[in-house]
Amino acid sequence: MSLTTPIRTRIVDVVVPVYNEAHVLAASIRRLHDYLLSAFPYAFRIVIADNASTDATWRVAGELARELPHVRAVHLDEKGRGRALRKTWAASDADVVAYMDVDLSTDLDAFLPLVAPLVSGHSDLAIGTRLVRSAEVVRGPRREVVSRSYNLLLRGVFAARFSDAQCGFKAARTVVAQALLPHVHDEEWFFDTELLLLAERNGLRIHEVPVDWTDDPDSRVNVVRTALDDLRGMARVARRIAAGTFRVAVPPRVAHARLPRGMRAQLPSFAVIGVLSTLAHLLLYVLLRGGTGALAANALALTATTIANTAANRRWTFGVRGRAGAWTHQAQGGLAFLVGLGLSSAALAGLHAAVERPARAVELGVLIGAGVVATVVRFLLLRVWVFRAAGGAGASGPAPGSVAMADSASGDLA
Repeated sequence: MSLTTPIRTRIVDVVVPVYNEAHVLAASIRRLHDYLLSAFPYAFRIVIADNASTDATWRVAGELARELPHVRAVHLDEKGRGRALRKTWAASDADVVAYMDVDLSTDLDAFLPLVAPLVSGHSDLAIGTRLVRSAEVVRGPRREVVSRSYNLLLRGVFAARFSDAQCGFKAARTVVAQALLPHVHDEEWFFDTELLLLAERNGLRIHEVPVDWTDDPDSRVNVVRTALDDLRGMARVARRIAAGTFRVAVPPRVAHARLPRGMRAQLPSFAVIGVLSTLAHLLLYVLLRGGTGALAANALALTATTIANTAANRRWTFGVRGRAGAWTHQAQGGLAFLVGLGLSSAALAGLHAAVERPARAVELGVLIGAGVVATVVRFLLLRVWVFRAAGGAGASGPAPGSVAMADSASGDLA
C-alpha cells in the first residue's frame, strides 16, 4: 500500500437531497465523488435522495449510480428535505450519516473536520456554521439578516447554544440520528432545527465547524415561506417542551461515559480526607517554618500528613481493615509522597528563586497549588495500584453506591 493511500476504516453516508436539479446534479456529484475519493480518509457512500422531482433528476441520479462506484440513488414520492433525510438516515448501516446541499455551497475541505469528532466518538452531532468570525461567507444582505435573526430567535426562545441551525452541512453518529428521528416531527426545512433542539435538550454533544460558504444565486428556497414554516415549527416545539414530551430515552450506546466502577462512592471520602490532610499540612508547615527552611519544613510536614492520609484512605475510602498489608500500603503510598514532595519542593524553590523573601501567605498559596496536582496523582495511584484489589479499577464487583460503565460508553462506533 502506498503511503499516500487513504486508510478507509469506516463508512460515512453523505446524503444529497435534490428536487428538480437535473441541470447541476451530475457536475456536483462527480465533483463530490472525486473529492472524497482523493482527500477523504474514510470509506464513504454518496446517496442521492430525489424528492419527487418532475424533471430529469431521477434519470440523471440513476445514471450516476451506475457510473460511479460509491454512489446510490433513492427516490421519494413526496417532497420534503426532512422526509428525504429521515428515510435515508433511518435505513443507513454506516457509522456516520451526513448531508449537504447539491449546490456544494460549502467548501468541501470542511467535511473531514465535520465528521472526525463523530467517528472518534467525541461528539454526537456536527454542524457547519456560517455565523462565527472565522467563517468566510459570501451572500446577499437579505439572506444574511434572515439567517442571523432566526438563529438569534432560537437562542432567545430556546436558549439554544448552537450558532447556525440552517446551514446545509450537517452530520451525526448514525446510532444518535436513528434514536432521535422518531421524535422529530417536521418533514421539510425545519427538520434540521428540530433535530438540533431535540439533541441539545437531551444532553447530546453538538460540534461546530466554521465553514467557507458561497451563496447559490440559483437557490430554489423560498425564503419567506421557509421563515413562516420555521416559526410554526418553533411554536410546535415550544408546545412539546411545555407539555414535557420533548424528551428522548437515550440508548446506552449514545450515553456519555460515566464514572468508572466504584469511583462515585470513593470520591467524597477521598475529598474530605484530602481537605483535612491539606489543612494539617499547612498548619505543620507554619509551625515548623519558624525554626527551619521552607524545603525542610515542607518535607517534614508532608511526611507526617502522607502517612496519616494513606491510613485514612485505606480505612475509609477503600474499605481495607486490619493490619494485614498495612506496611505494604504505606510503602506503596510513599510513591505518592515522592510525587507530592517533588511538586511542592520545586514550586517553593521556584518561588524563592523569583522572590528573595516571599510572604508566608504566598508560600502557602504555592503549596496549595502544588497540592492540588499531587492530590489528583495520589487518587489515581491509590485507586489503580495501591488498593486496586479493594474496590479500585480492577475489583471484581462494584463498590457500594457505584455506577457500572454503560455499554460502549466510550463512544466507539465499532
